[in-house]
Amino acid sequence: MKIWTSEHVFEHPWETVTTAAMQKYPNPMNPSVVGVDVLDRHIDPSGKLHSHRLLSTEWGLPSIVKSISFTNMVSVDERLIYKPHPQDPEKTVLTQEAIITVKGVSLSSYLEGLMANTISSNANKGREAMEWVIHKLNAEIEELTASARGSIRTPMAAAAFVEK
Repeated sequence: MKIWTSEHVFEHPWETVTTAAMQKYPNPMNPSVVGVDVLDRHIDPSGKLHSHRLLSTEWGLPSIVKSISFTNMVSVDERLIYKPHPQDPEKTVLTQEAIITVKGVSLSSYLEGLMANTISSNANKGREAMEWVIHKLNAEIEELTASARGSIRTPMAAAAFVEK
């Protein structure tokens, strides 16, 4: 078993980051994620949102790994926790943890290490993807705001034109 952990601070409020997290896939930074299924989502008595999701991926694996059948031998349990930054409400702290287990092969420790390195690299891509989604959401909000402003002005302009 190998445990990988990381912490990152987003320069965005918690509400923005968590909205983006729920809409993270698909994205161009993580093309290996081909599907996401929500297995369970609930709010616990303390008000924390728990979302248990299953990601379907297609990974390009090293040639040594490709020769091994991975049916029921690899497990990756990843946990992401988003919390408002304790000193700055305009920031969000992401804590990530992945527990990697490879069973039934003599190179399990080596393979777990390879997978931990891959997860670390993918975590950087995941943070880039979050920024991409946040930018996309902000652009959609700006577009809707501009559209709403335009539709509010249009009837008034039409009424002013008719009165003359």
